[in-house]
Amino acid sequence: MVDLEVDVPRHPANPIRSAQDEYRSRQSNIVASLNGEEVNASGHQDELDRQYGIWSLMGLALTIDNAWVALGGSIIVASSNGGPPGILYELIVAVFYYCFIGACIAELASAIPSAGGVYHWASITPGVKYGRVLGFFAGSINFFGWMFDLAAICQIEANIAVQLFAVYHGDIIIQAWHTYIAFILLTVFSSSFCIFFNRLIPKLQDVGLILVIGGGIITIIVVAAMPKQHASNAFVWKDWENGTGWRGGVAFLTGVLNGAFTVGTPDSITHLAEELPNPRRDLPKAIAVQIGLGGLSAFLFAIAILYSINNLDAVLNSNGSFPLAEVYAQATGNRGATFGLLLIIFFSILICLVGTFLTLSRIWWSLARDNAVPFSDLFSQVNHKLSCPIPAMLLCVVLCLGFGSITLGSKTAFADLAGSFIILSTTSYACAIAPDVLTGRKHVPPGPFNMGKAGFFVQGTAVVLIVFFNIMFCFPYALPVTNPTMNYNSVILVGVLVLTTLWWFIHGRKNYPGPKLATMYTNGVNPKHP
Repeated sequence: MVDLEVDVPRHPANPIRSAQDEYRSRQSNIVASLNGEEVNASGHQDELDRQYGIWSLMGLALTIDNAWVALGGSIIVASSNGGPPGILYELIVAVFYYCFIGACIAELASAIPSAGGVYHWASITPGVKYGRVLGFFAGSINFFGWMFDLAAICQIEANIAVQLFAVYHGDIIIQAWHTYIAFILLTVFSSSFCIFFNRLIPKLQDVGLILVIGGGIITIIVVAAMPKQHASNAFVWKDWENGTGWRGGVAFLTGVLNGAFTVGTPDSITHLAEELPNPRRDLPKAIAVQIGLGGLSAFLFAIAILYSINNLDAVLNSNGSFPLAEVYAQATGNRGATFGLLLIIFFSILICLVGTFLTLSRIWWSLARDNAVPFSDLFSQVNHKLSCPIPAMLLCVVLCLGFGSITLGSKTAFADLAGSFIILSTTSYACAIAPDVLTGRKHVPPGPFNMGKAGFFVQGTAVVLIVFFNIMFCFPYALPVTNPTMNYNSVILVGVLVLTTLWWFIHGRKNYPGPKLATMYTNGVNPKHP
């Protein structure tokens, strides 16, 4: 039997102002009593060490996002939707779009800091009647989105690893199995670091913060200063090149997907809420830094590399595993400098990979705690000595290796799977944000970061933009539509929804209770601190 010590408002006209003031003022992570035991905002006892300070948290946010590196890795795809000007202007639109999403997520994370993140919020914002089923679907969609993102990041890192070898071995013919061997080694290394060296990760993220900022500055200076000849202003800012077959407006809007992939991880650090000493105040700050600094660094990096290109066709037709290496080679004219710049990216993404494994394992572990996934008893276990949900981590490893093997058969199929991250993740955000607007923002108690009445406009705009861009991101990549140019994002989303629906009727409808404290939040109850 659950014993929650609470005060319930007796009349709707009597707002719990004093309760909200207490909620704002107290920075303790303990919010209620469960059978006489202290529990956190997710309704569970703390099982993980609260070891991340604000700087390591910001480092984690920036390294998981790794915006300028992500943009460099997708330069080939991005160039089809407008050429260099398209890369720049579509990135600006994507950052603007994600500012609305980031503000919504920051507000929810400030109010309810839980490792479940979107899953937990979507269980609360609709109210009691619909919260259980909507949270169930939001959690599943969010997990699959991050799972595909993890596989994509690991594939990018594997490509760079092979490219580092190819810099000094120009005669190598890169095969798919070369990259997959690197993929396996990187997956094992990153997950093992998360399991056995978890307490070193805050320090690693401090290094990551320096590497992302410092490495980005060094790279920008080198590629801007070393070229003997720079591209023209018209090439970078004006000469629109549309290789999609769509009209200019459609090509531009569908190309925003590349910019979205660059900055599209605003919920990543929210899944570490139960590993922070002060999540209500620190999470909104880190989200703001992630989108703002990430977008700025990506934009400056894009300008630098575009001015350094003197042969775009050579970049587009590069036979290496990581085409950005050709840009570096053109900019520097030196193999050593090219290798050094690639090495900066390699270490940046390696730290990003560690952070993404952390995020994904915490999502699955959070779902398992509430009996939302198969074998919940197993996957909800935590090794307290290592401060790591090891079974959840190992599942992520197995799934990552499985999805990575798709590249052995079809790079196109893997690219579609990886690209679906944006649609899946933003759909899960909408599951939490839209109900909050539709219910008058009454089910979520305000945290230190609260948008007040402006929240209606920000949240409403975020939902409209999510719906609009997700439709655009499902358009075929090019005309005429062939198998390589077909966009399977909508198919993947429907597939995830079908799997989740089947699991809901097999298990969830009768056995999934929802988050433990969801009822408390939806009733507007103020937790009394023991």
